[in-house]
Amino acid sequence: MTNPLDAKPEDRRDNAAEPALPERLARAITLAGPIPLSQFMGAANAHYYGTRDPLGARGDFTTAPEISQMFGELIGLWLADLWDRAGRPEPARYVEFGPGRGTLAADALRAMGKAGFAPPVDFLETSPVLRAAQKERVPHAAWHLDLAGLPDDAPLLVVANEFFDALPIRQLVHTAQGWRERLVACQDTLFLPVIGDRGFDAVIPPALRHAAPGAILETSPACVALLRALAQRLRAQGGAALILDYGYEGPAIGDTLQAVRGHAFANPFDAPGEADLTAHVDFGTLKEAAAAEGLTVHGPVTQGDFLKALGIDARARALARSAPERGDAIAADRNRLVADDQMGSLFKVLALTAPGWPVPAGFA
Repeated sequence: MTNPLDAKPEDRRDNAAEPALPERLARAITLAGPIPLSQFMGAANAHYYGTRDPLGARGDFTTAPEISQMFGELIGLWLADLWDRAGRPEPARYVEFGPGRGTLAADALRAMGKAGFAPPVDFLETSPVLRAAQKERVPHAAWHLDLAGLPDDAPLLVVANEFFDALPIRQLVHTAQGWRERLVACQDTLFLPVIGDRGFDAVIPPALRHAAPGAILETSPACVALLRALAQRLRAQGGAALILDYGYEGPAIGDTLQAVRGHAFANPFDAPGEADLTAHVDFGTLKEAAAAEGLTVHGPVTQGDFLKALGIDARARALARSAPERGDAIAADRNRLVADDQMGSLFKVLALTAPGWPVPAGFA
């Protein structure tokens, strides 16, 4: 039987008879019963990112590169410094996971160029809409659907900003019968979470097995699988990865699934495919996966501490001197990126380096 969720966004645009995502999800649930939250989230985000540019004032949310050029510039200098201290391997490649509009890459590449480093560029992007936006800013990039498409003959310098948070998660709920998986059911045209029958007590970390009733543990096999695949490439080819996202160093209890639409929070189960579904990233799990593959792990540190260590205050002062009329706006942008009550504390930064590569800046 063909899974009605298998159609890709571009397939749907070419086939006017293809039902909309909510109808396809409802059909899948009718055929097979409630589906894992990970399946619901994966289908919703595939449709969402494949059919729109979600960024900026006209979109649903704003990421750090869109707030200020300082963010991308400092990451570019971080990469150039690491490449230099690694012996300037040629041709090291700049790789970005989910590059958005290409803003981070454009700012980072400009800064890298001033530091004497001009790497070839590879983007991992599945959305045709976002690929078009990226091509306007970084026309010389090469695009790939997944890691398998990347060249295997050069070190990789990988950046993933707010990428892992959009990968599907599973949720396990502590019930009177033990730990059970949270599934998604459909009643009429409404999607809602329900509790499955299958037990998961054996996979719960010992420290969490006696959590309070109703406690939720989140896992992301998709995050772990991608991290392991990336780590294997870095171990074989050399290089480093920089992961920036909101999250925690787990394991921890809590429901972090959220939907954002029109710069406001929404119900994650309403209008699937029309909002950005994300969850906080478990950096502890990413660290374990990277270390298991032989990489050196640095951090995580807070985004505020990381950007301050890289010199965001000096860069903000320099920008204000060159454009005094924008001084207040530059200070506000800097504050939004590093203040504890903005992005500075919630967002974490994790660096991974291949064997033999130096300790990167910001993690001494």
